[in-house]
Amino acid sequence: MSFFKNIPYELVLGWRYTRAGRATRRNGFISFISGVSMMGIGLGVAALIIVLSVMNGFQKEVRDRMLGVVSHIEVYAADGAAVADLPALLARLKAHPQVLGAAPFITAQALLARGEDMKGVLVRGIDPALEPEVSDLSNDTQAGVLQRLQPGEFSLVLGRDLANNLFLQSGDPVTLVSPSGQVTPAGVLPRMKQMGVVGTFSSGHYEYDSALALMHVEDAARMFRLDGPSGVRLKLRDLHQARDVARDLQLDLGPQIFVRDWTQQNRTWFAAVQVEKRMMFIILTLIVAVAAFNLVSTLVMTVTDKRADIAILRTLGASPRSIMGIFVVQGATVGVIGTMSGLGLGLLVAFNIDVIVPALETLFNASFLPRDIYLISRMPSEPLASDIWPVAIISLVLAFVATLYPSWRASQVNPAEALRYE
Repeated sequence: MSFFKNIPYELVLGWRYTRAGRATRRNGFISFISGVSMMGIGLGVAALIIVLSVMNGFQKEVRDRMLGVVSHIEVYAADGAAVADLPALLARLKAHPQVLGAAPFITAQALLARGEDMKGVLVRGIDPALEPEVSDLSNDTQAGVLQRLQPGEFSLVLGRDLANNLFLQSGDPVTLVSPSGQVTPAGVLPRMKQMGVVGTFSSGHYEYDSALALMHVEDAARMFRLDGPSGVRLKLRDLHQARDVARDLQLDLGPQIFVRDWTQQNRTWFAAVQVEKRMMFIILTLIVAVAAFNLVSTLVMTVTDKRADIAILRTLGASPRSIMGIFVVQGATVGVIGTMSGLGLGLLVAFNIDVIVPALETLFNASFLPRDIYLISRMPSEPLASDIWPVAIISLVLAFVATLYPSWRASQVNPAEALRYE
C-alpha cells in the first residue's frame, strides 16, 4: 500500500482520464475518440515498420543475388585490351588482406540465334577452375555445370530464363554472333560460331538469368579476338569494404589499371532504393502525425468535460503545473500504448511476412512479385534496429507535442468561472 501512496496523483488522475469511464454518453464518446487515436498511432507505426523492413529485405535480397553473379570488384586494363602479365596481377590482387578470391574473365555483347529467334546476350568468358572463388553460381543445385566448359569445345552455359526463351536444352546447338566483324571482299561481316549448350544456371536474379551466357575464357578470347582475359573479378571478405579496397588497389596498381567496385556498377539502382525508402518514411510518418494530433481534439474534449474537476483540484491546492501534468500523462499514455502496440504488430508481421504473403497469394490467386518485374519472386523482410528506434521515438515525440497545448489550456482554467454554474 505504501508504494501506491507514493505515486504522484497526476499519474493516477491521468490514467483514470485515459480510461474515460462510460458513466455518461459524453465520456463514452471521448473514450471512443481516444481509442481511435491510439489505433491510428498503432497502425501508422506498424505500417512504417513493415514497409521499411520489406524495403530493407528487398534491397538485401537483390544485392546478395546480384553479387552472386556480379563480383565485388572488377579490375580492367585501362585501354580495354587484354590484361598484361595476368599471373603477376593475380598475385598482387590476392596479396590484399580483404581479397578472398580472384578469377580472370572476358565480357562482351553478342547475339544468340536459334533459327529465326535471336536475343541479345552478355557473354562472359570464365575460368571454371577459379570461378567458384568469386561467384555463387557453382553453389547452385547443378554444382558441376561450370566444369562442363572445356577449352576448345566452344560450349555455353546459359541462364535458365534465357534458355527457356529460346527453347534451348542441354545438348542443343546455337549460333553466337559477335559484333566484332571480320573484313571480307564483300565488306565487314559479323563473326558467327556454332556452339553447343552444355547446361543452364539459375542465380535467382531475372536480369542475369535472362541475358547471361557463360563460356570458357580461352574460347571467348578466340571468339572476340583478344590476347587473353580483359579483367579480373574479386571476392572480398566484407562486401561493405568494397569501396575502400577498390581505392587501395587503384593506388597500388597505377593508372594503367582501372578498378571498379559493385557500388559503382549498380549506383543508380541503390540510389533509387534509398530515395524511395526516405520518401516512404516521410509519407508514412505523416500518417502517424495525423493520428497523434487527433489527441488534440481528444484532450480538448476531456478538458471541457473535466472543468469542474479541474476547479476542485485547484481549490484543494493543485498548481497549474500539476493540472498540466495530469493531461500530459493522459495524452502520453495514449501515445505510448499506441506506439507499443504498433511496434508489436509491425514486428510480428515483419518477422512472419514469408508466411503471410504466400498465404495471401494463395487466397487471392495472385502473384504480388512477378519475377520479370521485381527481380525476385518472394517477399523479403529485414527489420533493422536503425529503422525501428527512430519510428518509435518520432511517434512518442509527436504524441507528446500534441498534448502540450490542450494541457496548457487545462492549467489556465479559472476555478471561480468553472464552478459558477455547478
